[in-house]
Amino acid sequence: MAALSVKPAPPVKPVPRSRPGHPGRVAFVWYLAAGAAISAVFVLPLLWEVFRSLQPESAVIAPPSAATFGHLTFANYRTLLSGQDDIIRNVMNSLIVGVLTAVLTSLVALLAGYGFALFRFRGSGLVFGLVLVAFMIPFQAVLTPLFIELHFLHLLNSLIGLALFYTTFNLPIGVYVMRNSFLQVPRELVDAARVDGASVIRTLVSVFRPLVMPGIATTALFAFLFSWTEFLGALSFLTNDSLYTLPVALSNVETGTYGAVNYGLLLSGAVIAMIPCVIVYVALQRFYVRGLVSGALKG
Repeated sequence: MAALSVKPAPPVKPVPRSRPGHPGRVAFVWYLAAGAAISAVFVLPLLWEVFRSLQPESAVIAPPSAATFGHLTFANYRTLLSGQDDIIRNVMNSLIVGVLTAVLTSLVALLAGYGFALFRFRGSGLVFGLVLVAFMIPFQAVLTPLFIELHFLHLLNSLIGLALFYTTFNLPIGVYVMRNSFLQVPRELVDAARVDGASVIRTLVSVFRPLVMPGIATTALFAFLFSWTEFLGALSFLTNDSLYTLPVALSNVETGTYGAVNYGLLLSGAVIAMIPCVIVYVALQRFYVRGLVSGALKG
């Protein structure tokens, strides 16, 4: 029998393929570019403010030019820190008021949000609606009654009274954020805690507190920033120079004869006022972003 001849198969040409991961690298580059552009929108104005605060007032009020860019000095900061008004004392006053406001607002909003979210009682929806209505009333509209009330309670010219005033007007948004934060926690955790015999306070401290930390941080951050930058209330309720907060003190320091404004001191004071805000925001950023979306799925 004759042997069968087998022809060899033709070679298979390799199919050209794109380099692995190439689309991912392009997307990553676009992500970095977009992030850098968005960051520049927020960072560049801050850097420009710091840079201008290191220039003398004559350069600050003049149009920017290449001749003034190299003339940097700390004279504005030295004048601000060594003037007749003790700016460090005013910074400490603002810190005391800001920390007290953040702590009180977070504590009261935590308890109120816990009650609105987990305990159903007759008229709870109406009461919560009234809390939100209070958020829509600016305190400037009730400034005179507030002044009379603080005078009656002997809380004028008091940092504690000012902190209580700020806490009152930060509570509506704090209660709203905390209620939504509690609503996101599964109900099964509450039932399991009750089965184990945990009390209401024990459940709040041991079960809920770690889960609602984003809401607490968001409430504290809003309250601190509000009290740190607020001007009219501090100007109305404080008349003692030694108790002035930083915004009120800066309005006095930067104004010269016949109402002339020293923009060099104004910029340096703004940079000093900006530092605690940046520190607090960076420290609470990871909680703040999560807290903002509290209640996005549950209302």
